[in-house]
Amino acid sequence: MKKALITGITGQDGSYLAEYLLRLGYEVHGLVRPNAGSEEDRSFWRIQGIRDKLFLHSGNLEDYSNLEDTVRTVQPDECYHLAAETFVFNSLEDESAILKTNTQSTHHLLLSLKNHAPKCRLFFAGSSEMFGQASESPQDENTPFNPRSIYGVSKVIGHDLIRYYRDHLGLFACTGVLYNHESPRRGERFVTRKITSTAVKIKLGMETELRLGNIEAERDWGYAGDTVAAMHAMLNANQPDHYVIATGTTHTIQNFLEQAFGELDLDYEEYLIIDEEFYRPKEEVPLVGNAGKIRDQLKWKPKISFESMVREMIQSDLEYFGSLLR
Repeated sequence: MKKALITGITGQDGSYLAEYLLRLGYEVHGLVRPNAGSEEDRSFWRIQGIRDKLFLHSGNLEDYSNLEDTVRTVQPDECYHLAAETFVFNSLEDESAILKTNTQSTHHLLLSLKNHAPKCRLFFAGSSEMFGQASESPQDENTPFNPRSIYGVSKVIGHDLIRYYRDHLGLFACTGVLYNHESPRRGERFVTRKITSTAVKIKLGMETELRLGNIEAERDWGYAGDTVAAMHAMLNANQPDHYVIATGTTHTIQNFLEQAFGELDLDYEEYLIIDEEFYRPKEEVPLVGNAGKIRDQLKWKPKISFESMVREMIQSDLEYFGSLLR
């Protein structure tokens, strides 16, 4: 039986990946924050249904000795590094924290695997934010990185660490350049879940408006369940490499609004308020991925359509928020 270690197991991707690997017969271990899972901590809700099948280890990715002990104990065959700080509010303190957390954790994990589980295969979750102000569209594995956020910068540094440990130290280490991928398990601070949850609350009489910024912004939106299958395919390939994981199709936030509110027989224009606080200019060159390499080499392609994904998110929110009124 293969063993897998997942950082960020309580997140959207981590929970889908854990379920996927369990179905394949893996022994699944997850690294969680110290004191996670307490009554005050809601982070376990995504893995609640499979918690009794998981082996959870308390630890901090920035604490090398603790991480080293976990790797030494688990001896994983595969490791999926999904944990990262995402949101930055443009202060020196926030930017320093995101750089430290995202780069140091990746380095610590690589070093721990090299020293204590050198045959373990490592997946690193990169991001389309690495391309940032892209020079071309669609982007592929040969497109230069040009991040325009501290988060994107931290992911480029992580990718360079992955490449160094692979090319010079012999670790089987891969970067998946992940484009936006959503699901009912996405947090409500992300725009997609903000839209679906607010649309449902409006339908149920719990809210009266939705505030957004630029609804002409475009994204390459895939489904999280499809994305984790690509991660697994990468670690079971013959050779380690980096791949773009994307749908190759963009939709605007307006498209998302139309689909989400349409599922509820509502007109989004009756409830939408454009708020400058949330406004983000549209990219001059759209961020859309060319996943031809992973499709050709590893036979991966998305299965869930944009429309089906939004429908699932709406239905899930209807069930959840409806239960609060019963």
